[in-house]
Amino acid sequence: MRYLVLSDIHSNWEALEAVLRHAGGAHDAIVCLGDLVGYGADPNRVVEWARKEVSVAIRGNHDKAAVGLLDPAWFNPAAREAAEWTASVLTPENYAYLRRLPRGPLSVGQFQIMHGHPADEDEYLWDLATPDDVLPFLARPLAFFGHTHIQGGFRLRRGAVSGLEDVAEGEAGFRVALLPGWKYLINPGSVGQPRDGDPRAAYAIFDTEAAEVELRRCVYAVEVAQAKILRAGLPAVLAERLKAGV
Repeated sequence: MRYLVLSDIHSNWEALEAVLRHAGGAHDAIVCLGDLVGYGADPNRVVEWARKEVSVAIRGNHDKAAVGLLDPAWFNPAAREAAEWTASVLTPENYAYLRRLPRGPLSVGQFQIMHGHPADEDEYLWDLATPDDVLPFLARPLAFFGHTHIQGGFRLRRGAVSGLEDVAEGEAGFRVALLPGWKYLINPGSVGQPRDGDPRAAYAIFDTEAAEVELRRCVYAVEVAQAKILRAGLPAVLAERLKAGV
């Protein structure tokens, strides 16, 4: 079984379309780790796609903010404006879909999916000095998380933790072999708004038979996504940051 693992699409249709083309249909199911919407200009197009194509999805904080499950007052001004705009343009069907999304962690076969920290879906998992804070929440050897928009993750077992790298500049991807006796927390990166200095869309493929995760990057039509954001009247900073991957 091969899973296409996506996170933080953020209403960026151009990035999502490029990822699907780059993945080339080499997967049996699609899972999403949350934040289908927010920031970008195509919330309805992205959610309509997810309703048809995504096997399992969980909610992110921007999904919650767009449908009244989270007060966007604690967002920065640009994110708050985007959340309010998204709420105003969502169709009733897409609004209902987002409102029904479950919270993580959620088990999907041999792995788990979550948006943020396994103990709190809205908390960022930036680093991991000790595995003790997360091991009690990991019911499978492998878990995928998002929220930080930074590709990579952690390999851990009691008393030991090491970081996983992201895809290097100029490379399209690399494979992470899942070693027995270890647990893995892997962030596929953000499809629609990377923040690790690489503007390319990020995603992952999990091959259950090979017991490996491939982290991947691909270029997309950033300028088209930027132009849509500006035409929608959203804050210019949301368009500018796409080019820099920050």
